[in-house]
Amino acid sequence: MMFRLTIVLVVLAVVAANLKPREYYEEKFFNWVQEHSVTSTSGSHFVKMLQNFANNDDIIESHNSGNQTFTLGHNQFSHLSLDEFREFVHLGLTRPEVAADYTLEAADASTLPSAVDWVSSAVTGVKDQGQCGSCWSFSATGALEGAYKIKTGTLKSFSEQNLVDCDTRSNGGSDQGCNGGLMDNAFKWTQKNGGLCSESAYPYTSGTTKKSGTCNTSCAKDALVAPKSYTDVKKNDDNAMMTALAKQPVSIAIEADQSAFQLYKSGVFTAACGTKLDHGVLAVGYGQLNGVDHYRVKNSWGTSWGDKGYIYLARGISQKEGQCGMLSGPPSFPNL
Repeated sequence: MMFRLTIVLVVLAVVAANLKPREYYEEKFFNWVQEHSVTSTSGSHFVKMLQNFANNDDIIESHNSGNQTFTLGHNQFSHLSLDEFREFVHLGLTRPEVAADYTLEAADASTLPSAVDWVSSAVTGVKDQGQCGSCWSFSATGALEGAYKIKTGTLKSFSEQNLVDCDTRSNGGSDQGCNGGLMDNAFKWTQKNGGLCSESAYPYTSGTTKKSGTCNTSCAKDALVAPKSYTDVKKNDDNAMMTALAKQPVSIAIEADQSAFQLYKSGVFTAACGTKLDHGVLAVGYGQLNGVDHYRVKNSWGTSWGDKGYIYLARGISQKEGQCGMLSGPPSFPNL
């Protein structure tokens, strides 16, 4: 009884500085806890989650009250401070070691489609990397899945765990599992390995274990997904990026460690988000939404984040590296 009373008194104190009455945050937080099945490890942890939730709720309400091109909203990360969010998703991306076999230049802008969207034809469902810095593997499989569909006519989900466990230096690769990697490295390893196993044959487990497993060489790999080469897109060039997307989905790197990105919900993301690349995602198209030019991007944080797992990044901005640095990686895609 004394423990519960202490928690109540602390709760009364921690939300006092927020914009709305304590009861408002409590009700929303308890509903959120039930929706996302979140549990606390202690009384102090519960209070900390509530305070973070209240702070994030204020950020959301303040942002959405203005005239913005995008909205924020609650998701599975609402109980985390920005520092905790960065640690939780374990953003993991390494820098390129060597250049690609080819570099794609920009086509004449007048020859490009006004809009491209591969989601309904060459993109598998949104996946969830969990608490593992394996974003690079999800971006790579997404690009491989798209290329595979365009080549074979079959949309097939390929195994991120295959890359996380096996694309290591001891297995002739260059990536580091949950400690980061690079999409180009994953393309090179898949080529050297002669293909990848399917998602169903080699399911993803690192999201909960937070670490790589032992490389499984017994599952049947699909040789048709082994790239003959891969291409880097000309850096810092919107027309080159659109030229690539007119061909197939493209792996990109972005900076994703900002609170607006953490709480993104819908619309075209135009917030300042930096160019220190730390997260691999998949560009799946481009077009215009409510009069704002965008790139559509598939993330790997499940469907409760963003617009059912997607985000629309502003296109054609003055910053040469593109929104969140997406043009500077450089972007890349496999050639099957």
